[in-house]
Amino acid sequence: MKPLYGTDLKRFLRDYKREHKPDADIVALLQSVEYPANVGSIFRVADAVGISELVLTGITPTPPNPTIDKVGRFKSIKVPWGYEKDPLVAIGQLKANGYRIVAVELAEGAVPYYAYDYPEKTCLVVGHEDHGVTKAVLNECDAAVFLPMYGKGLSLNVHVALSIVLYHMLHKG
Repeated sequence: MKPLYGTDLKRFLRDYKREHKPDADIVALLQSVEYPANVGSIFRVADAVGISELVLTGITPTPPNPTIDKVGRFKSIKVPWGYEKDPLVAIGQLKANGYRIVAVELAEGAVPYYAYDYPEKTCLVVGHEDHGVTKAVLNECDAAVFLPMYGKGLSLNVHVALSIVLYHMLHKG
């Protein structure tokens, strides 16, 4: 076995995508994710999974931003995104377009991320690094999922948690 580089790597990924085309319509809503490095990481993951759109809300920084661009490797140029100051307005628009709103949050009634039956049109909501998803936004969500924590930490970084759920959604069976 040897690592793939250049043309061999591009062919490998192209062939995999052709055989395993995702069929989900996934949007991610960032509710006041404050740190540009996290936003850049989310742009990079959004590109990797072929997300339909990123919706940035509240105090979430927007491109162009040197940190978002560097960490995200300029994926904000390729990933569809928009900004809406009020996350409740954005959620209302997404619901009107047929999306189920699912918070990735440690919240009352949340189920493990692997146990939820994600509909074809899903919007995943992640919140502020320190405060999480607000109560007002949680009240508008149709469901909440969480990542079980088996160590001493209580949560994962926002971009890591979102990444795990996104990849699970694409490969759930």
